[in-house]
Amino acid sequence: MDEQRRQNIAYQYLCHLEEAKRWMEACLGEELPPSTELEETLRNGVLLAKLGHCFAPAVVPMKKIYDPEQTRYKAAGLHFRHTDNINHWRDAMSHVGLPSIFHPETTDIYDKKNMPRVIYCIHALSFYLFKLGLAPPIQDLYGKVNFTEEEINNMKRELEKYGLQLPAFSKIGGILANELSVDEAAVHAAVLAINEAVDRGVVAQTMETLHNPHAMLVGLREELAGAYQEVLHQAKLEKGSNARNRYPQVIPEGEDVYDWCLTQAEIQGNINKVNVRGALEEVDNALERQDVLVLHCALQDPALALRCLQRDNLELYLEQLSTDREEKALELGYLELLEQEEVQAGILTANRRDEKERAMLQAVGRINAAIRRGMPAETLEALMDPAAQLPDVHAPAAPLYQQQLALLQCQHPQGELAQEELFVAVEMLSAVALVNQALDARNPSWLWSSLVSPALGLSGVEDTNAQRYFDDLLQLKGQSRKAGAEFLSWNDIQDSVNSTNSSVQDENDRVHAVRLVNEALLQADPERTLAALLLLAPTLPDIALPTAPRYHSVLSRARRHKVQATEDNGAVLWWEEIQEGVCQANQDTVVARNMALGIAAINQAIKEGKASQTLRVLCNPDVALRGVVDACADTYQEQLAALMATKRPAGSVKPFWIRHKLLDGAEYYLNLQTLEGSWQCPRSGSFNTTHLSREEIQSVISRATAAHDRQRLWAASVSLVVRLQARLRGFLVRQQFVARRHVLQEQRPAALRIQACWRGYRQRRAYLERLHYLKSNTDAAIKIQAAVRMWQTRRKYQERLRYFRQNIKAVIKIQAFVRANKARGDYRMLVHTKSPPLSIVQRFIHLLEQSQHDFWEESEVLRLQEEVVKRIRASRQLESDLDLMDIKIGLLVKNRITLQEVVSHCKKLTKKNKEQLSEMMSMDKQKGLKSLSKEKRQKLEAYQHLFYLLQTQPVYLARLIFQMPQNKSTKFMESVIFTLYNYASNPREAYLLLQLFKVALQEEISSKVDHVHDILTGNATVIRLVVSFYRNTRGQNALRHILAGPVQEVLQDKTLGIRTDPVDIYKAWINQTESQSGHRSKLPYEVSPEQALSHPEVQRRLDISICNLLAITDKFVSAITSSVDKIPYGMRYMAKILRTSLVEKFPKAPAEEVDKIVGNLLYYRFMNPAVVAPDGFDIVDVSAGAALHPDQRRSLGCIAKVLQHAAAHKAFEGESSHLCRVNQYLEDTHNKFRRFISDACCVPEPEERFNMDEYSEMVAVAKPVIYITVGELINTHKLLLEHQDSIAPHRSDPLHELLEDLDELPTVQSLVGESVVSLGDSGVEQVLSQLSRTEISLTLTNKLMPVAGSEESDTRSLLLSTKQMLVDLIQAQPGDSLPEILWTPASEHEEAAHEHLVRRRALRDAQACAQLRRRGSLAANGQLSMEEKKRKVIRNLRRLESLGLLHSANQYQELVDELAKDIRNQRRHRQQRRRELLKLRQTLEGLDAKTLFYEEQIDYYNQYIKTCLDNLAASNKVSGKSKKLPSLHYTAAQLWEKGVLLEIQDLPPSQLKNVIFDIIPCEESGRFQVKAKFMGIDMECFQLHYQDLLQLQYEGVAVMKMFDKAKVNVNLLIFLLNKKFFKK
Repeated sequence: MDEQRRQNIAYQYLCHLEEAKRWMEACLGEELPPSTELEETLRNGVLLAKLGHCFAPAVVPMKKIYDPEQTRYKAAGLHFRHTDNINHWRDAMSHVGLPSIFHPETTDIYDKKNMPRVIYCIHALSFYLFKLGLAPPIQDLYGKVNFTEEEINNMKRELEKYGLQLPAFSKIGGILANELSVDEAAVHAAVLAINEAVDRGVVAQTMETLHNPHAMLVGLREELAGAYQEVLHQAKLEKGSNARNRYPQVIPEGEDVYDWCLTQAEIQGNINKVNVRGALEEVDNALERQDVLVLHCALQDPALALRCLQRDNLELYLEQLSTDREEKALELGYLELLEQEEVQAGILTANRRDEKERAMLQAVGRINAAIRRGMPAETLEALMDPAAQLPDVHAPAAPLYQQQLALLQCQHPQGELAQEELFVAVEMLSAVALVNQALDARNPSWLWSSLVSPALGLSGVEDTNAQRYFDDLLQLKGQSRKAGAEFLSWNDIQDSVNSTNSSVQDENDRVHAVRLVNEALLQADPERTLAALLLLAPTLPDIALPTAPRYHSVLSRARRHKVQATEDNGAVLWWEEIQEGVCQANQDTVVARNMALGIAAINQAIKEGKASQTLRVLCNPDVALRGVVDACADTYQEQLAALMATKRPAGSVKPFWIRHKLLDGAEYYLNLQTLEGSWQCPRSGSFNTTHLSREEIQSVISRATAAHDRQRLWAASVSLVVRLQARLRGFLVRQQFVARRHVLQEQRPAALRIQACWRGYRQRRAYLERLHYLKSNTDAAIKIQAAVRMWQTRRKYQERLRYFRQNIKAVIKIQAFVRANKARGDYRMLVHTKSPPLSIVQRFIHLLEQSQHDFWEESEVLRLQEEVVKRIRASRQLESDLDLMDIKIGLLVKNRITLQEVVSHCKKLTKKNKEQLSEMMSMDKQKGLKSLSKEKRQKLEAYQHLFYLLQTQPVYLARLIFQMPQNKSTKFMESVIFTLYNYASNPREAYLLLQLFKVALQEEISSKVDHVHDILTGNATVIRLVVSFYRNTRGQNALRHILAGPVQEVLQDKTLGIRTDPVDIYKAWINQTESQSGHRSKLPYEVSPEQALSHPEVQRRLDISICNLLAITDKFVSAITSSVDKIPYGMRYMAKILRTSLVEKFPKAPAEEVDKIVGNLLYYRFMNPAVVAPDGFDIVDVSAGAALHPDQRRSLGCIAKVLQHAAAHKAFEGESSHLCRVNQYLEDTHNKFRRFISDACCVPEPEERFNMDEYSEMVAVAKPVIYITVGELINTHKLLLEHQDSIAPHRSDPLHELLEDLDELPTVQSLVGESVVSLGDSGVEQVLSQLSRTEISLTLTNKLMPVAGSEESDTRSLLLSTKQMLVDLIQAQPGDSLPEILWTPASEHEEAAHEHLVRRRALRDAQACAQLRRRGSLAANGQLSMEEKKRKVIRNLRRLESLGLLHSANQYQELVDELAKDIRNQRRHRQQRRRELLKLRQTLEGLDAKTLFYEEQIDYYNQYIKTCLDNLAASNKVSGKSKKLPSLHYTAAQLWEKGVLLEIQDLPPSQLKNVIFDIIPCEESGRFQVKAKFMGIDMECFQLHYQDLLQLQYEGVAVMKMFDKAKVNVNLLIFLLNKKFFKK
């Protein structure tokens, strides 16, 4: 039994070591050695000193720690200086107030004399720090951790060796409880009474206990009593349920009552939650009713703590909050209250909108005034004002701006340029100025960048002509400078560009035409050749359309010759060759025409029958007939006439066209009637067959001339020729006869076929003649056919018309149905299509027009917004008055205390030391930061302003975190930042802390992450802090809800055994075999995994384990993926920010890789530890002394391993290749994880979640308060000073202004108000350490109003004006796309429709109130003509495209989508406007309530001050007698002796006795009349107010003037008045 007891003690001590190790790891944020080595590791004191730095950094700064990296210890062992580390730790424990009974001695640690006492002290320290809220609680691991038998035995021997007994760890809580003070006991009793009342469930009793002053609860409201009871009861039930889960059987020793009862902080937190919920419901009701006054009252609810509320902006608040509410409802799919952060964000947004608009209008007014004055320098200065939101201007071009803007101002109907007009004009003029500067600098690249600038808006600029533009513009610049013009205007630049483009275009056209000519020659298309040649018409003026075929023929022949000559098939004709070919073709045309006319003259002469005339025309050189002999004239006439007589016309109509074939094979056609010539065959296709051609005439002439020659030759050989002919004819006839007979005999079948062919030929010829006849009469045939078809169609139409008339009602219904169906389809496409076509948008564009009711609602919104702004300003003034009253009351109280001290010492004053009286009067009993002096007050306000800025602008702290080492940043987060945000104890602080996490994570990714996988491989600071923060009690509850089911199933299944290691399975099999058989196995015990898998039994068991593993893992996957909503909102939102930040920095990174990193955050870092060790994260209830079985831990480890591989998309391979069959399951599960990650990242923004917007703190009466120690305040101030240039690089940053207000770094003594001069060095250090732990409260206030950038607003304004002009253009002019509408000129009808639309809108605007009329820029845009609007829209589109908002490649479809979205959102906008009205009315009500509260406070303060003054004066009033106080009479010499009077100007001291001062109290308490007499003569009278004297003392003024001559000591005068008038 003793042995078992000693082993139990050793095991308990090992559990305590493990508990201490894990708690220190949580505090230090670093991994420590195993618990068995912890004692040895603690001996050098490094870890203990670091632990002291965590909770007392001022006492144990990092620089004091010796050997922090333990390099000296690892190299040479312990050093005597290591004891300093132990002493630092002990000092830190004393600093925080841990009772000394727990403190170990230095030798207990350094010499390892009593290490159990050290571990005991660490446990006590953990309990104490958790109570203070400085550290997490320590875990109870008894029965939850396993140690080997060897480790237990070693620890047992160690304890026996030193003869040490374990301290009573279970008594730590009782010892600490005995340290409760009386006040804490009262709070304890009050809190227990509240818990009992909550259990009873009686609302009245609960409220009575909540009002107990000892409970120290604030913000209680009677109307929410029921809600308090319900929420507190639910919270207590939940806490009791958790306690029962921890202690299911018996109550363990030392259990805290607050394990079952709600603490004071929990009760206050639930009360605050109910208050905020009620206030948010009031805001929601106001938004629902669109009531500005109700919204005003709701926003002023102190529970919301909204800041920057302005009464004049109530309408804006209603509009903005209604918009936020509607967007949140659309995103969630149901109506949900706005969170507090969302309401605050909405208020701030509306304020920024109002301020920005006012500043812009004022700046525009100054610009117009400067333009009218005509001074370029003033105009330039006004244009450079950032408030005007104009583009950059260039100083050298000041005259250009003045001249052009003055011209525009004169042309403007109102004589005033609006901001949009100024923006467009300045943007263009700046671009023109840059062009002139580039020309002056003779810089072509600069000029080109200026010309293509969208701001310049030039049309037709081509990059290929850049150098030509530069040369031409440079030449034009020189010419204009000679003419006296310093700058080129926009028109000059555009004209020059157009001229250059025209010249270049002519050259390009010529090259293009030459290329087209060569392409047409390749395609054998004369028409295309002609079309290409016509492009060269300016340089080839002789191109004639009828000559087209000849051009093609000549040029084709020239190209073929060139190909043959160059032996290059790709050879083309050049410009000169084309010119030559065209000239040749024209000459050929002239020659052919002359020849044709000559042939016609010959035919005419033949018809006339005059041989001489025929001979004359036959000799015409143009016809070029050969062999014409004058002697044969009659023969020519006769034969030609005979030949002509043989020709007969082909039809009844004689054609006029004749065809001539030239020597080169070409054909030329001439019309005998019109004498028109052509190279192209006439369309009719018929020619004059009676006309003799040149060949026929030449043949006749040749025959006649030859006959004449032969006749003359044969005249000499007639007889010989006759005989020869006779013989030859005989021979030929015989020969032909024989051959013919032979052929006919042999070719009889062929002869028959020939006959058949002949007959077919005759039939075809007849058919062709008939076809030719029909073609020649085509027009007549067409007319006959058209008449028949017309008659048939008319008959069908008449029958159809009669049918429709008989069924006219059905037709109307069908038409209505079709139109309605078409309209529904179009609207469905408009609503559901992501990019609807322009035609659909045109159909519904009229819906964007506003009705009279819309204008009334807009007018109401504007009125309420103005009223809200006025109310907010009045509220702020009242708040300022209240602060002043606070100071006055404080001065009165302070003066009374000081007076009592002075009176008690005044008798001890002698004449020698009366000058000390003034000092005593000016001394302040409270000398610290909160003392009542102007200097301290300013210092306090400066700190409040600074911490407000740090709290609401997270970028500063985010940058500061990464300026410090990692260990310092972690401690800084835990000690200062979490304190600054009150550990997210309410929605406002939770929202702001989440914003800090967001900015810090984005900063870390942008500055420290170079590769997408660095998040996985590195230890990201922000991610570690986020996981640590959100894995607290709430995070553990979430993990419990998610994982408790499947984990419990694993633990309850006693048969479940999952082994995935083949060697383990093999050994278990061997052990089982030996146990069952009782014989030693013959198989080897030590094997490799491959050898183990070679056994079928091992493989079978592995398969079973894998099946079980996959089955139970699937349940974990289902539990995780179906519990997205249970994950803490902060974790999900940070996962969303991590995802978007990685995508923005690494846009090319695959989505799967990004999902892996997000999954690493959500699963591996947040959930995986709870899967591996569910008992350590309170996932399951484990009774005391119990622990998880090793098989259960092994199973959970296997499950966690599979889940980790699935989340990381990592397959099993290599040493784990035996699990390859799980890879497919990993693939499927990874897809589920990706969907889970995507769903987890779909969370609303914090503004929506926490209901925060810019209005959140506007109407709040209570301001945010933080509690911070003096040491933390000084350290934060010091860090900001050290790193201010890094965290706020711009000197205009408000942080620099606030730090300048604070001046130099203060000391602890100056902030606390205590002196330590008389102490020694060690005493000073100890006292300073104690003083630095002094906690002060800071009521955070905002000094600086946020200023929003104008870039986004400018872009929005530009987009709005562009859309407004497009609406007019689309309604007036149809088109299939925006470019078509913009580039197509409008018809007269479209212009008239546009003018009608403009007039109608102008009439409607005239009926509306002044505030509702369109802005000047929009109204001016609306009055433009269609062409002007088109030009302006084109310029705007180019600018928007340069900003990346639009793309011309898709015909500006983004703008069409925006118009469609406006149409879809029109109804939603009206609803939003109504909600804005309700919100503004509610805001007005809230502001009224706040104003009433402030007025009541001011009245109360005034009454209090009056009462104080009356009480001060009451001591001198005699009861039952006259109440009038006596007057005081002093000579100036007497006052001079008392030190009250210092001097009287121009009066020597000897004359002071002749001056008498009478101090007469007035009817009003605290007011005196001081009269001066000189030698009995009344001189002057001075009114003196007691509070004015106190104000002077508060401001540090020691001397004041009376009567402009007498100098008086303020402090001694106050003392005199106190003594004589206000004494008791």
